[in-house]
Amino acid sequence: IGYLEFSQEGDFILAGVFSITSTRIYLYPDFTDIPQDICSKWNHRELRFARTVIFTIAEINRNPKLLPGITLGYRLYNGCGSENLIRAAIEALNGESCSGQMIGLLGHSSSGISQYINYILSSLSVPHVSHLSTCACLSNKKIYPTFFRTVPSDFFQVTGLLELMKYFDWRWVGFVYSLEMYSLEGTETFLKLSKQYSICVEYLIKYTRTKRMDKIVETLKSSTSNVIVLFMGLSYTEDFLSRIEDYSITGKQFIGSESWITQTKLTSAERMSILQGAMGFAIPEATVPGLGDYLLTLNPLEEPQSEIVKGVWADIFGCTFTPSKTSAMCTGSEDLLSIPNNYAAFTDLRTESNVYNAVYSFAYALHSLLQCKNGLNPTTGKACVSQSQVQPKDVKHLHNVNFTTSTGDRVFFDKNGDPASRYDLVNWQIGENGSAEIVNIGVYDTSLPEGANLQVLNSKITWSGGNNKAVRSVCREPCPPGTRKAINKNRPVCCFDCLKCPEGTISNQTDSLDCMACPPEFWSNENKVKCISKPTEYLSYKEIMGTLLTIFSCIGVFLSLLVFIIFFTHKETPIVRANNSELSFLLLFSLILCFLCSLTFIGRPSEWSCMLRHTAFGIAFVLCIACVLGKTMLVLLAFRATLPGNNMMRRFGPLQQRLTVVMITSVQVVICTLWLSSNPPIPKKNMKYYKEKIILECAVGSAVGFWAVLGYIGCLALLCFMLAFLARKLPDSFNEAKLITFSMLIFCAVWITFIPAYVSSPGKFTVAVEIFAILASSFGLLICIFVPKCYIIIFRPEQNSKKHVTAKVQTRTS
Repeated sequence: IGYLEFSQEGDFILAGVFSITSTRIYLYPDFTDIPQDICSKWNHRELRFARTVIFTIAEINRNPKLLPGITLGYRLYNGCGSENLIRAAIEALNGESCSGQMIGLLGHSSSGISQYINYILSSLSVPHVSHLSTCACLSNKKIYPTFFRTVPSDFFQVTGLLELMKYFDWRWVGFVYSLEMYSLEGTETFLKLSKQYSICVEYLIKYTRTKRMDKIVETLKSSTSNVIVLFMGLSYTEDFLSRIEDYSITGKQFIGSESWITQTKLTSAERMSILQGAMGFAIPEATVPGLGDYLLTLNPLEEPQSEIVKGVWADIFGCTFTPSKTSAMCTGSEDLLSIPNNYAAFTDLRTESNVYNAVYSFAYALHSLLQCKNGLNPTTGKACVSQSQVQPKDVKHLHNVNFTTSTGDRVFFDKNGDPASRYDLVNWQIGENGSAEIVNIGVYDTSLPEGANLQVLNSKITWSGGNNKAVRSVCREPCPPGTRKAINKNRPVCCFDCLKCPEGTISNQTDSLDCMACPPEFWSNENKVKCISKPTEYLSYKEIMGTLLTIFSCIGVFLSLLVFIIFFTHKETPIVRANNSELSFLLLFSLILCFLCSLTFIGRPSEWSCMLRHTAFGIAFVLCIACVLGKTMLVLLAFRATLPGNNMMRRFGPLQQRLTVVMITSVQVVICTLWLSSNPPIPKKNMKYYKEKIILECAVGSAVGFWAVLGYIGCLALLCFMLAFLARKLPDSFNEAKLITFSMLIFCAVWITFIPAYVSSPGKFTVAVEIFAILASSFGLLICIFVPKCYIIIFRPEQNSKKHVTAKVQTRTS
């Protein structure tokens, strides 16, 4: 069987392999003969490719600047089925030419066929250029060292599709593929790269012509993804669409591969409802001057191509060139544009331009190889090669090809034999006449800067079902700000969970992987989208507790002043003079200071208030206890003074009493001074107790200083209590010793209770406990020591006499 269909002699011959006849039928006449295969259908597009080679070689031979004095010829082979195509390629290698040397092979359209053919050509170092074999596997120069192509690798088509899905935020897609190398390799690349783009495949359907469609349709309809990637060859896609058009598939956005996305012959009234709005990447549009007119001037009566052209012509017009009772006779003058047909149904020359560039790449490579200047090739720097010395393996100059065609296309090959990767983004739309139109809506160009590779004209897009709004296809809507994205191990990564950010953390972006912790002085707002300043907490005059404590402090000051006035107005009476009126007035003054110092604990802490509150409290209370201690000692000395020969009262007169109070108070002053000079109390923001708010408090600074002040007060109070307790039954006027004992008992009880309460109380309650202890102990002293005396002064004036006092004492001593 011979596979040669078109040929023309020349100085150099370019071979080509095409599938102009595409469907093979096996014939078994009987069991004694060898089975035969007959090619039964015509592939009109492949005929256009073959005629494009003829057109391009003729154009090159007319160009006086390219290969001057040299003519190119061609030998174009046809076959159907992989075995016949491989035989055709072998025939091209072994075919005899009357004049020229074969320099390379063009084709095939199929990646699988190109792979098989290249196994043979690589071993013979014959260059092979394909116009439509897109499988990324063919870029492997270790396996296919002599393979080149003028169509981008599917690797870039797949990355373009993923960029498109990322652009429209389609994260949840379905995928349909077929059992052919083009589809299998593209699917494998898609699945591998999809993880880098965070795109998940809900289902993966392996389509075969024998597979039941009801299962496929059920999967398509029940899926939650609204985007379907149809990555199959043209023949498989045509078969798939012809079977699925009987089912109502709506609301799905179809994404097509380059093999079929521009083939309007796939349309029908039923399919348009499915394919309207479909989009995908296509070989860029190109304009080759004169090629379109040449393709339409097909003449079945011309030699030497009449036989194969006659077959296509008869297929288009349904006629025959031999007498037949069932078909009309073909005249050869029928108009190709008069009836719809696949051969003339081209609106652009996308793939044909790749064939055109492939032929030119051989011509420029040969032209570069034959250059000679001063005995050397200016490109390689080696000795010149004569026309008779050219071998196919020498056409490795394809690696160095870099030219611009008359159409403006720049043609070159990278280290993998691939061209520049550029695609048109196309969209299926319905024209005014109801036919399908392929509209350019963008471009994908890997030579552009990263991030700008994909450019889309959104205003020109028609979506699935004719909608004006892009479909949504996500397994889970993006996590809003205030939440973080958590991967669910039992589901695809696109089906994540959105977890609300914990307290004190925020996320201010969509799909945040983590929640950011707020700075120490900030807290998350209710929606967890921004950090706001934490509210500050301190005991304020404006709140109820602060107001009540202030009122009690003022009441204490008022009562102390009132007692002071009562005592001052009755200072000459026996009840006031009986227990040293000077110490009484000093004690009242110290109590006023105690009540007033509690006010320094209320309000926003500052440097001066922190130092004042502790030192003023410590000194005021020591002064208060020193006075009480002085009064207690007076009671004890007064009793001993009644004993014969005792003159202790003279030694502990008013001067000694003042000195005692001053000395006791001075010790506390020294302690406070050392505390303030070494490590004084300072304002502090406590953010440990509460996470959501800041406690403004006064840090004590030196813990030793703080507890030294309290310890000194506690020692004095304990001493005073012990002395008063010893003197509780001694005869004195108005039960002074008992009153002091009760007051110190209350004082000690309050401050002993204060310690655990102070340590365990949080925030502003710590301050409140301290103020309460100050007020309680102050009121205890004021009430126990002075209220009984005021009662006698005001309500029992008859008891406020020297006679009554003397009689009372004598009664007790007797």
